Amino acid sequence: MSNSQNVSDESESSQNDSHRELLYKVLVVGDIGTGKTSFIKRYVHNIFQIHYKSTIGVDFALKVIKWDDNTNIRLHISDIAGQERYGNMTRAYYKEAVGAFVVFDVTRHSTFDSITKWKSDIDSKVTLFGTSDPIPVVLLANKIDLLSGEDDDNLEWEQKKKTLDNICVQHGFEGWYETSAKDNVGIETCTTMLINALINKVEHHPNNPNNQNNQNNSHKKSIINLVEPQPNNKSCCF
Repeated sequence: MSNSQNVSDESESSQNDSHRELLYKVLVVGDIGTGKTSFIKRYVHNIFQIHYKSTIGVDFALKVIKWDDNTNIRLHISDIAGQERYGNMTRAYYKEAVGAFVVFDVTRHSTFDSITKWKSDIDSKVTLFGTSDPIPVVLLANKIDLLSGEDDDNLEWEQKKKTLDNICVQHGFEGWYETSAKDNVGIETCTTMLINALINKVEHHPNNPNNQNNQNNSHKKSIINLVEPQPNNKSCCF
């Protein structure tokens, strides 16, 4: 074999070694009718429909993203039915998730009131690598297209924005975004933020068995463990 062939083989091997295939399970939760399924359909398939049947239990979707020249990301997205927070199955649905969106409807105050309940439900049932570290969660103020634009609505929404900033800090959300599946507003931006948080917090986590520093720790087999409720002292970053 010639020297040029050896160099070519080594270069190809080096490229293969640097290529990454990352797999993340992401939850989409929130009260019934907040537009979770519409959000997922817009993100995964770039489609929007006026009417969807209510999700029963959990539905799944897959999004494959070429993140950069060396990285492909596969998002397994779990669409959790709004009524499931009141049931006993969320612990099973949340298993092995490493990120989440909490969705509320900007036109329905009751869904706004449920934001922290959903965040607490996630934090109490799944964490990163069996530690007390919560999984990254992004908050979505959905159906922004339905705000009337009248002065009273605008004033009320501006006041709520300040409340959302405080909620993010107090309850450990990565941040929040205005979204509209109908008008395709904020969809790519919020998902990009969550993926960046996943890369930073999951890939670099000291307990990640795929982390180069932990490759010799063969006893660390499970990526995500279900845990008992833990206090959440994380702050929001924008």
